[in-house]
Amino acid sequence: MDEQIQQSGGVEAVVVSPAAVAAAGVVPESVLRPGFRSERMWTYFGPAFVASVAYIDPGNFATNILGGSQFGYRLLWVLLWSNAMAILIQYLSAKLGIVTGATLPQNCRQHFSRTTSMTLWVCAEVSAVATDLAEFLGAALGLDLLMGPALQAHGMSPAGSLMVAALIATLAVFAILALDLLGFQWLERGIMALVGVIGLCYGFEVVLVHPDWVHAFYATIVPTFDRSSHVALQGSVYAAVGMLGATVMPHVIYLHSALVQPRLKAMSATSKPAPSVLRQYLKFERVDVFVAMNGAWIINSAMVVMAAVALFRGPSVSPTIQDAFHTLGPLLGRSAAVVFAVALLCSGLSSSTVGVMAGQVIIEGFLKIRFPIFLRRMITVIPALIVIAVGFDPLKILIGSQVLLSFTLPAALIPLLLLTNRKSVMGEFRSAARTRIAGWVTAGVIIALNAVLLVQMV
Repeated sequence: MDEQIQQSGGVEAVVVSPAAVAAAGVVPESVLRPGFRSERMWTYFGPAFVASVAYIDPGNFATNILGGSQFGYRLLWVLLWSNAMAILIQYLSAKLGIVTGATLPQNCRQHFSRTTSMTLWVCAEVSAVATDLAEFLGAALGLDLLMGPALQAHGMSPAGSLMVAALIATLAVFAILALDLLGFQWLERGIMALVGVIGLCYGFEVVLVHPDWVHAFYATIVPTFDRSSHVALQGSVYAAVGMLGATVMPHVIYLHSALVQPRLKAMSATSKPAPSVLRQYLKFERVDVFVAMNGAWIINSAMVVMAAVALFRGPSVSPTIQDAFHTLGPLLGRSAAVVFAVALLCSGLSSSTVGVMAGQVIIEGFLKIRFPIFLRRMITVIPALIVIAVGFDPLKILIGSQVLLSFTLPAALIPLLLLTNRKSVMGEFRSAARTRIAGWVTAGVIIALNAVLLVQMV
């Protein structure tokens, strides 16, 4: 048998190649392909980091700036609880993909009626389009903040410079998507690099603003709304639901179940990995989700803290992303404004890429249609270009899209809970009682917040 002997810490370890195992007619549960061995946990990092991009997208910029500038530190608790929900939801999505070997949309098509499946597809497409619109607008805004002044100095109108930025952002997203042609890990690394840039940018911003950490900690732990007036209460509830919708994203629930598939196929020599192999992958995916989601939570909290210190004006003021950029320059220096724009650009490019990937998973899973991802990018960029050309307020569209996402979130979350709670789907990996309770409590909180917001709006 074709074997390799590795010396590690004085102990000889036999690594059996998949080809040799197949030739021998036996497949031990411990056999993993090179690059996905258990002692190299870092090779399992990636899916959750790609998913985490949706939690720090331009919609988060808009809602976090709104929440911080209107209510200071008060709504930091929303991010803490949203993150706890995100960890649970994203792990369940990954778990469903790992155990069944199919994506959430594929499982919905297989286990639900056609009517239910088509209804879920419509909700999923609405969330994907709303997400992609917000994320692409964010990328265009970030690039326009950096290059717009120079273009306008040469006679171009503000709308024209934003359109140029949008076209360049389109090409940039195509380039990021092309990384997948080199292998799924190249795309993951590219997106993880962009996430790292966003984190560094906001670390720099927080250092500049010198926040009140005691106040921030209290606001993170103690849930409160602004009850100073009816308008303030309504505004704080609206901002909280927008922050929730921007943090827990329906499209990425579908996507995460697909992101784990390449590793699932690469880690075992068998077509159906053994239970012990699945348990190992689930163990590493828990770590991946925990690290990635908490990283996104820290970045989101930094956004609110920065806005609370530098932009706080009370419930009556709604600063735009451009206002934040132009305020940070005189207040904290040109470097603060540039770093803010760079973070927004990286957020928009990475999240727009992830949004296109999610749309691909949704349409292929629900409708069983092979749809070229580059064609989808071309189609989904059209609404954003129309919005820019017409001259709608990008911030209002960003925030409105996040509120819309919070309403479509149950359409992704409830099927996920139903499927992961079924023994016929998950077998021995069916969710434990405490996980089922936590999942339904999460769904209940989201639905209740949406109901409160609807009543407030009426």
